[in-house]
Amino acid sequence: MNVEQAMKIILKPYITEKTFAMIENENKICFIVELNAKKPQILEAVTTLYNQKAIKVNTARTIYGKKAFVKFESTEKARDLATKIGML
Repeated sequence: MNVEQAMKIILKPYITEKTFAMIENENKICFIVELNAKKPQILEAVTTLYNQKAIKVNTARTIYGKKAFVKFESTEKARDLATKIGML
C-alpha cells in the first residue's frame, strides 16, 4: 500500500476526552476512516502512514462517520504516535 491509498483510508484522528484516556489506559488511538475500509486495510494504512505496528482494530459506525479504534503493543507506542500526529 502506498501513502496516497493510506491517506484515503485514514481520514483524521478523532480527539475527545475519552479518546485521550484510551491512549493512556488501553493503548488505543481513534481515527475517522473511510466508510468502506476493512480492518486489514486500516491496519496496513496505519503501518504505512505512521510506521507503527498496530495489533488490533475495532470499528464502529457513528454520526461522525466510521471510527477505528487501533490498539498498539504498549502505552509508549500509542503515546508516541499521538504526539507525532498532534493529539497530545
